[in-house]
Amino acid sequence: MTVRVRLDIAYDGTAFSGWATQPGLRTVQGTLEEGLRILYRSLPPQGPLLTVAGRTDAGVHATGQVAHLDLDDEVWAGTARGRDNDDPAAALVRRIAGILGAESDVVVTGARHVTGDFDARFSAVWRSYEYRLADATSRPNPLERHRTTVVRRELDLERMNAAAELLIGLHDFAGFCRPREGATTIRTLEEFHWDELERGVYRAHIRADAFCHSMVRSLVGMCAAVGQGRLGLDRVPEILEERTRSNRFTVLAAKGLTLTEVGYPDESQLAARQEQTRAKRPAEVVDIARYRRQ
Repeated sequence: MTVRVRLDIAYDGTAFSGWATQPGLRTVQGTLEEGLRILYRSLPPQGPLLTVAGRTDAGVHATGQVAHLDLDDEVWAGTARGRDNDDPAAALVRRIAGILGAESDVVVTGARHVTGDFDARFSAVWRSYEYRLADATSRPNPLERHRTTVVRRELDLERMNAAAELLIGLHDFAGFCRPREGATTIRTLEEFHWDELERGVYRAHIRADAFCHSMVRSLVGMCAAVGQGRLGLDRVPEILEERTRSNRFTVLAAKGLTLTEVGYPDESQLAARQEQTRAKRPAEVVDIARYRRQ
């Protein structure tokens, strides 16, 4: 019998070549799976072990990444080895921390047994990101340099929020995405706003049902262009009409981006959500998106 285990994960993406395993490169998935194979020596030596909620690019960080792992029930039960009050989840977190090291740049922050209807990727109903951005008026902070992107011109918070608000809702975000064959660019952007953390340092809060490749860094790049006065607010709706990624703004660096949380429905709705997500979006959705932009 197989047990499905949910893992909550945090990492500093600075030294990783992204989430996904790549030959000859250090990745989050590769590092975690190497640790899991040390912990569970019965796991197959080759092939992926983890299914993740969202693959992050090189340099992107996470405080709320989610993945799942399937284990034989006897292997799972043996994780505790009579310790941790016979709680395999607590034992997994403790033991993988010992394998990865006390100062590891990737940490399993939590683990729990979930039903087979849970899928870290396809059961998710939304993902939430933050982006840190500083301008020329900010005070340089070496402690934040790996998670803050700096632009040369001063930013206008009000204009950035006005630009962000224009994008909320169901749209075809092709103008903000790097294309992938067979993948849709239609998304529902549920939340997008900026706040100021200190003089010249801003943080974007962004949540959507899903994101296409490079979409978040494009969204914040567009807002930065508006905030610096390089792009007019009246041009933002035009970008939503473009069918390829726009060249009207710069896609900002990965290091400012952090995946903060992944949302899932109640347990009774997990299977239905999986089925819904795996199915291709019908062509009618495109018509709805165009209608809402008119």
